[in-house]
Amino acid sequence: MATIALLCPDLLFGSKVQGALRAAGHEVVPPDAPADLLVVDLTADVESRIEAVRQARVPTLGFYSHVEQDVRRSAEAAGIDKVVPRSRMARDGPALVERLLDDSR
Repeated sequence: MATIALLCPDLLFGSKVQGALRAAGHEVVPPDAPADLLVVDLTADVESRIEAVRQARVPTLGFYSHVEQDVRRSAEAAGIDKVVPRSRMARDGPALVERLLDDSR
């Protein structure tokens, strides 16, 4: 399918996202590798992660803690293509990735 770069320092949640994306047929690579799409955890170190997204020049999917609406607004203002709460990422991650990939083709 596609190559997905994942920036998620939370090892437990990151492995869950990685497993779901691999099960959907995607190759998951580190955030500095060439990829078709970037998935980024916005729950910490938000400004540097938003800057990484600006540099990526590929479609981006960010997720955040649902209580931090200011993070969502900042991410959307910075141009992240889709920003969802962490719970939605856990539930619908592969489907969200597919939609973004389809929209970018």
